[in-house]
Amino acid sequence: MNDSEKNKPQHKYRPFILASVMLAMFVGAIEATIVSTAMPSIAADLGGFDLYSWVFSSYLLMSTVTVLIYGKLSDLYGRKPVMTFGMSLFLIGSILCGLATSMEWLIAFRFIQGIGAGAVLPIATTIVGDIYTKEERAKIQGYLSSVWGISAIMGPAIGGLLVDTIGWQFVFWVNIPLGMLSLIGLWVFLDEKVQKKKHHIDIKGAILLTAALTVLLYLLVEGGISVGWTSLTAVVLLSAAVVFFILFLRHEMKTEEPMMPFSIWKNRSILIANIVSLSTGILIIGISSYLPAFVTGVMEQSARVAGFTLTAMSIGWPIAAVIAGRLLIRIGYYRTSLIGGCSLVIGAVLFVLMEPSYGPWWAAVSSFFVGTGMGLTTTAFIVTIQSAVPWNLRGAATAANIFMRNLGSTVGVALLGGILNASLLNSFRSNTNEDVNGLGVNAVNDLLTKEGRNDLDGDILNALQQAMATGLKSVYAIVLFIAVISLILILFLPKKDIPSGREVPEK
Repeated sequence: MNDSEKNKPQHKYRPFILASVMLAMFVGAIEATIVSTAMPSIAADLGGFDLYSWVFSSYLLMSTVTVLIYGKLSDLYGRKPVMTFGMSLFLIGSILCGLATSMEWLIAFRFIQGIGAGAVLPIATTIVGDIYTKEERAKIQGYLSSVWGISAIMGPAIGGLLVDTIGWQFVFWVNIPLGMLSLIGLWVFLDEKVQKKKHHIDIKGAILLTAALTVLLYLLVEGGISVGWTSLTAVVLLSAAVVFFILFLRHEMKTEEPMMPFSIWKNRSILIANIVSLSTGILIIGISSYLPAFVTGVMEQSARVAGFTLTAMSIGWPIAAVIAGRLLIRIGYYRTSLIGGCSLVIGAVLFVLMEPSYGPWWAAVSSFFVGTGMGLTTTAFIVTIQSAVPWNLRGAATAANIFMRNLGSTVGVALLGGILNASLLNSFRSNTNEDVNGLGVNAVNDLLTKEGRNDLDGDILNALQQAMATGLKSVYAIVLFIAVISLILILFLPKKDIPSGREVPEK
């Protein structure tokens, strides 16, 4: 069945399907901005700043692993039932997160939330690829990206308001009515014609990938803290992760219906787009996870102001995505991606140069440039990938790209979190003040609220803020390095127009 035959039944209800898809994406988008904004308050309430990065890592780990599974399942059984399962699990996880009484429980519930989240973005994006033509996708992807702008404006503002009034728990519960409404819209208006046949689900591949990422994640988060980088434990963990990855790759190349079909990677545009998405995933999580902590703890601003600095990034993203839809047609995806790569580098440079005295406006402008770069590159990549594969590979191809970005974020938040924690401990140990010298990572919890800062002795407050600023400087230096790598990789994209149709053969 070709694309036109699959798309034809959907034409009448496409606006309603698009609205349902955009609402589902809004749930995922607002989750990213609202939780990042609330995390300083959550950490101050539940304690355990040393587990700060695990709140993001647990969610990203499961959404990264499951995104490939959901993408493949949607190609086999249709988009609607798989989206329903994933969204339902996401909403259950959201309810439980709001009920968490400790950082450990919050991390556990974020695992559940992440398992469901893996379905939302890739399948929503794939549905759009199904019901719109290649020429329409560039424009529609811009509309989808506008969801990130709306959520970015509302998410941090709502998050800050909820934290300051009724409590951080509601940043998770706000997802519930929106997610349910999106599912109702899909079930009413989306009519799928899926060929019924016996399929093989790649359970072994999912287990191997989960094992590899879990071991690697633990090493990156705890490296330099509870696990020495040069210790035997670190060597064993790294070796185990490599072995699991090799076994996963070998299995995927031999199995009948792999969760990641490597045939799509033979297309040069897809290969480069996926590698760049991996690097930008590290970049984006390094900013979105730790910028609120810098603005709140070092600049001594409120949660609302911290949310504003992230809002600037997410405003730049959809604006650039809408512009990208036009640029793709006028100047091609290579130049569009190149402009996006340059914007990422500019934003990263501004973050490296940022000082506490510069204030939140500097952070906001830096975020805006990064958001602009992400909007241009991600839109170009998705349109290119979906145009290069047939229907029966579109879910897997879209999921593979999102998987690579999520993988970058998963590894990035763990790696950068480990670097930040190690830097904090090093700053404390090198301080001549005995009261500071004995502090642990959790001491920075007091920086994250106004009351906590007021209770600190002046010398200790300055030492904590200096340690936090120094640690985050290291994080931003890595972000800049990743941005430069991304730009270099973009230079290797084919300098041709968007591929038209079936460059990757059907299996």
